[in-house]
Amino acid sequence: MSGLTRIDSYCAAEKAWRSALKGHASHTIFTTHQWQKTWWNLFGDGAEMMMLCMNSRDKVEAIAPLARRNGAISFIGSQDLNDYGDFLVAPGSELHFYDSLLEFLEGESWDVIRLSSLGADSPTLAHLPELARAKGHSVNIEEEDVAPRVKLPPNWEDYLGLLSKKDRHELRRKLRRLESAHEGLAFRVYSTPEDVEANLEDFFPLMRKSKQEKRRFLTPERERFFRNIAQETAVMGAFRLFFLELDGIRTATAICFDYRNARHLYNSGYDPDYSYYSVGLALKAMCVRDAIESGLECFDFLRGPEPYKYDLGAKDTTIYQLTVTRS
Repeated sequence: MSGLTRIDSYCAAEKAWRSALKGHASHTIFTTHQWQKTWWNLFGDGAEMMMLCMNSRDKVEAIAPLARRNGAISFIGSQDLNDYGDFLVAPGSELHFYDSLLEFLEGESWDVIRLSSLGADSPTLAHLPELARAKGHSVNIEEEDVAPRVKLPPNWEDYLGLLSKKDRHELRRKLRRLESAHEGLAFRVYSTPEDVEANLEDFFPLMRKSKQEKRRFLTPERERFFRNIAQETAVMGAFRLFFLELDGIRTATAICFDYRNARHLYNSGYDPDYSYYSVGLALKAMCVRDAIESGLECFDFLRGPEPYKYDLGAKDTTIYQLTVTRS
């Protein structure tokens, strides 16, 4: 027997999930019970939940948040909304879990297992390919995207020292121009459920205004996801909603998640009428400065190689997709 059991709902999984998070060294906001439950409730129609749990006598060894659709097994979630994905596996249980997972799946119907958004340090990348090949399956690992990030120093001046001379000069110049042109400059942050609910409505128009692709991206379903995940993560204490105001007008905005000593920049927007003042870049720099002042250790810009991330000192990390094709 594989030692894995199926769980048929997020409600039933909650206690085990929270236990698994405590023992998992590299989990992210995207693999929390709250995030996964919110995504499934909005986008899970048409897929079969295949959530699996591995227990020992005194702890939860692993959670496998999987779904099956049209012969393909994947993580619960989607690349457009989940920047990272993985199994939750307690350190020391990796070989037992991955071997048990493949044994369990031998008795299931599937053509392909497609695991997206795996970080470079994922134990899945380290263990699953060899075990799958040993069972005769074909395995392919490919680079899916990059996720630039900055390791934060203890103060703002040291952070500026990480930037290239050109980027440091440009950032200082843009911030000075912004500060000198507007006496009514304000940097706002909201994090409590009440404050988030009262101010989130101003986020969406700025996101839509900033780029045509963001306007297309923000469908009614995705907007509903943003609203729901904002409340779920605000209750966790992880949600941060930022605005840059000029003379009382909100000109730029960003949603971030503070989780496990890191700030994750999830999405943003700005008013193009204020492009001269580089309000979008300025707000992101202020988010970095606020993260430093909050004692966080990393600023993760998440998926995508947008140039502004490198202007702010980010270095690429790689996100992978692992595909197992059944023999």
